[in-house]
Amino acid sequence: MRIGGLATGMDIDQLVKDLMAAEKMPLDKITQQKTWIGWQQDSYRDFNLSLSNLRTSANSLRFTSSFNAFSATSSNTASLSVTTTSSAVQGSYSAEVKSVASSAKLHSTLAIQKTDGTGAAKSTDAIGTGGTITVGGATVTLTGEETYKDVALKLQDATAASSPALRVSFDDTTSRFFVSSKTMGEAQNFSITFDSAALAKQFTGDAALTTVSTNTGAAYASAGTNGSVELDGILIDGLTTNQTTVNGMTLNLLQVGGPSTITVSSDPAKPLESIKNFVEQYNKAITEIETSLLEKRYPDFQPLTDEQRKAMTESEVELWEEKSRSGLMRNDPILRDAVLQLRKAFMDEVEGIAPGNATLISQIGISTGHYSEGARLNIDEDKLKKALADKPDEVMALFTNKTGGLGVGDRVYNELNAAIKSLSTRAGNPGSSVDNSVITKRIKQMDEDISTWQDRLGRVEDRYWRQFTAMEKAMNTMNQQSVWMQSNMFGGM
Repeated sequence: MRIGGLATGMDIDQLVKDLMAAEKMPLDKITQQKTWIGWQQDSYRDFNLSLSNLRTSANSLRFTSSFNAFSATSSNTASLSVTTTSSAVQGSYSAEVKSVASSAKLHSTLAIQKTDGTGAAKSTDAIGTGGTITVGGATVTLTGEETYKDVALKLQDATAASSPALRVSFDDTTSRFFVSSKTMGEAQNFSITFDSAALAKQFTGDAALTTVSTNTGAAYASAGTNGSVELDGILIDGLTTNQTTVNGMTLNLLQVGGPSTITVSSDPAKPLESIKNFVEQYNKAITEIETSLLEKRYPDFQPLTDEQRKAMTESEVELWEEKSRSGLMRNDPILRDAVLQLRKAFMDEVEGIAPGNATLISQIGISTGHYSEGARLNIDEDKLKKALADKPDEVMALFTNKTGGLGVGDRVYNELNAAIKSLSTRAGNPGSSVDNSVITKRIKQMDEDISTWQDRLGRVEDRYWRQFTAMEKAMNTMNQQSVWMQSNMFGGM
């Protein structure tokens, strides 16, 4: 039981609070440190996310497809369409589509009737006839209880690992099986053989067709064909798809016809825009990092405790926290090293490039400026556009080279990877469910220290109250004795 100053007239509750305020100072310090470190962890994770997004953007700079500075047109788009790769050559070309690739296909010749004679079959009806169906090296055995849908699935599964692999379905609208090869070309032609006329009738609709083939030329079948195209008098045939890449041009065969005139011209707009977008995102991220590295720290403005916050107005709290949050990343070694390494990744010469070609990005209009500008990039757009138009292969090599030395794209990507890994080790990855980072471990230790201090302070407060309660009881006893003495020894005087 706590007695609060009844005998002494003292404000015991306030005295205990004042004493505990002094006792709590080490706990307040740990709590403030935990708050500060928590803010710092959030800041680390924000930069981690920012650099991760930048890494995604930088990834495209590692591949030649991002530096395709050519475009192509076809004069006969009904027959042939064309796109370019980064190795295309400007000029005009003549192309003629001789044939297009197709898959081998056949279907039931007639609508299939139910075996009980009640009308056209549906996919859920039983086929009603057992036997075997053979396609190449695959054989399917039926009991007659399978539905038409089951038969289609069995035949498709049986050929999945063979050549040709087939797609098989039963269509309820027309009451027919439809069979086609999964890939295209002459090698995909196939025949289907039935062991009885009855089973043939339930698959083809015609009992006379115990064997059907895509090579017959009949109305119910079409053979698989290879594609072929002639480019500037060179025949390219045996194609099992309707797309082929020749001399940096990707030709898409649409239908037989021609000749088509293909015109390849320089088009630096796409790679120019890609580079500009990356540089803009990069400069934004670097500016945020460099600003945080130089942000002033105010050590006198520690994070507020709950008691301090209650004693201040909302505007005072806001101004205080603005100061206390300042300088979270000041001179941080991880971010400082990331800026330094990224600057080097852009500035250093690219090794392994043929003599006479550009080996520095400054030669194509991209520079890091004066050292005082940090790692930010500047673009001379006219110079870069001219480089992309006149020597796109050199620009591409600067970013994508992998022979004898890494290009700028890979170097920047690798440095971003290293920075992200260091930030994750320090403060955790914002997208990860497992966090064993240095800061998280430190915060957990602080939580344990806070819990220990709270238990200790609880015991200290109880001790103070016991001491003051004992004092109150003693004073109460003395007061009673004094009253008795005055009443009995001094005649009530």
